[in-house]
Amino acid sequence: MLCMICKQNAAKVHLTQIVENKTQKVDLCEDCAKAHGVNDPAGFSLADLLLGLGASEHIAQSSGGELIKCPNCGFTQADFKKSGRLGCSECYTTFAEGLEGLLKSMHKGTKHIGKTPFALKQSRDLTDRLKTLQKKLDKAVNDENFEQAANLRDEIKTAKEKIGHLAPT
Repeated sequence: MLCMICKQNAAKVHLTQIVENKTQKVDLCEDCAKAHGVNDPAGFSLADLLLGLGASEHIAQSSGGELIKCPNCGFTQADFKKSGRLGCSECYTTFAEGLEGLLKSMHKGTKHIGKTPFALKQSRDLTDRLKTLQKKLDKAVNDENFEQAANLRDEIKTAKEKIGHLAPT
């Protein structure tokens, strides 16, 4: 197997990362591994390698090659390259232009929306369903479709009971 960087020497360093059941592998020769800091934990960024050998270069290119420094924490592009992480929340704004493409390739989107507790999600879904059913009921009554209105009334009653069971005691 050949090195993924130089494509000439035999790969002797094999890195594997599993994220969300997706395996990403990087195979390097000893020279390229040393050149990219794989032997030096302080200078090695697996994220940099897995992002196509150039996450920090991508940021540098998008900034026109000038040194950008976070005004809040003083974090630089070199710091990002070494650690693979940003220094503070302001860094996301400072390095936004270069990070957007990287974040899109690493995550589902560029905005963190967090996780919703299951019970809260169920409650919201039921509340939305209840609103939809109420609109359908109003329409059925206006259209004088009383059979459908009766069915919708029963569904609304069931949805309200479910919401009552989800409410904290």
